[in-house]
Amino acid sequence: MAIHLIRHSRGLLLLSMVLLSTTANANDAEVEYLLSAVGSSGCLFIRNGTEHPPAEAESHLRMKYRKGARYISSADDFITRIASKSSWSGKPYQIQCPNKESEPSTQWLNNQLSQFRSQTKLPE
Repeated sequence: MAIHLIRHSRGLLLLSMVLLSTTANANDAEVEYLLSAVGSSGCLFIRNGTEHPPAEAESHLRMKYRKGARYISSADDFITRIASKSSWSGKPYQIQCPNKESEPSTQWLNNQLSQFRSQTKLPE
């Protein structure tokens, strides 16, 4: 009986680890998609009143993500906690795409994430 319980416990532990890993991988894939979307967008990233090209914006957000990843459990957290405003000044980030009005990065990133999720079936 004890051996059966140990095997059962190990099985549950392994299943839990796989599910956590799958969820983490899904979150990582979504954050990676958002970072790449910023870098390849052709849109200016406005941080503290200064315009930055897409590649520089992606690099900045990657740096912030590396430093704050332990506080992020989802792509939604990434948007809210890392990619929405300056941690230095508190000013909201803006994204200015060609021939469009600038918009808060939160709005732009949430739109990108919605498109990604509608096109990709990742485990929830």
